[in-house]
Amino acid sequence: MDGSYPVTERNKVRRLHERGRYDRESVHAILDAAMLCHIAYVIEGQPYCTPTVFWREGDHLYWHGSAASRMLRAQKGGVPVCLTVTHLDSLVLARCGFNHSVDYRSAMCFGTAHIVDDPAHKARALDAMVNRLYPQRAATLRESTAQELKATTVIGMAIEQASGKIRTKGVADEEEDYALPIYAARIPVVQVLGTPEPCPRLPAGVPLPEGLRGFVAGRRLDEVMTENAG
Repeated sequence: MDGSYPVTERNKVRRLHERGRYDRESVHAILDAAMLCHIAYVIEGQPYCTPTVFWREGDHLYWHGSAASRMLRAQKGGVPVCLTVTHLDSLVLARCGFNHSVDYRSAMCFGTAHIVDDPAHKARALDAMVNRLYPQRAATLRESTAQELKATTVIGMAIEQASGKIRTKGVADEEEDYALPIYAARIPVVQVLGTPEPCPRLPAGVPLPEGLRGFVAGRRLDEVMTENAG
């Protein structure tokens, strides 16, 4: 397998092209650090963009939702989609408005979405989703009922093309502006886990599962997601 996704007019980074990444390692790292994505598609000429939980297996992406979802119904026969992920890493305050910016990591993936119809594949995919977010958890849960599985649709998409885009340089002013007495700074932005709040009806003595040991208060969510992706 080639180490990079093919570059065409569809996925080529046009503005600030030096920030572009097409290698699988970079793109997958951005995807694996995320729990949520946005999926853009068109139904009868009307554009839509839907946020949802997703997971990656190799060069395939998966997501799920209600079987009654308009998006999922439209994708049953195979619909071109664009799946995006963005991590906001910092706010950048410069000495002029033009140079204000943000540090970020983003990925854009293109492919044709299709419904996973095979029952065994669907069940494995849903278990993979749980384990992707919460390692080793699926095997400890009550088995889903036939009605629950029927009410849930799983969508798969092979990544045909993809690109990443990364900015990490913080403040970048014009050389002559650095001497100006104007406050400039990089303000980090992170999603941080809080302290777990057990269900009030949790029976006494139920321990924290081993697979959730990484969910420690104060840890960054993107770091935990990357760790879980293994």
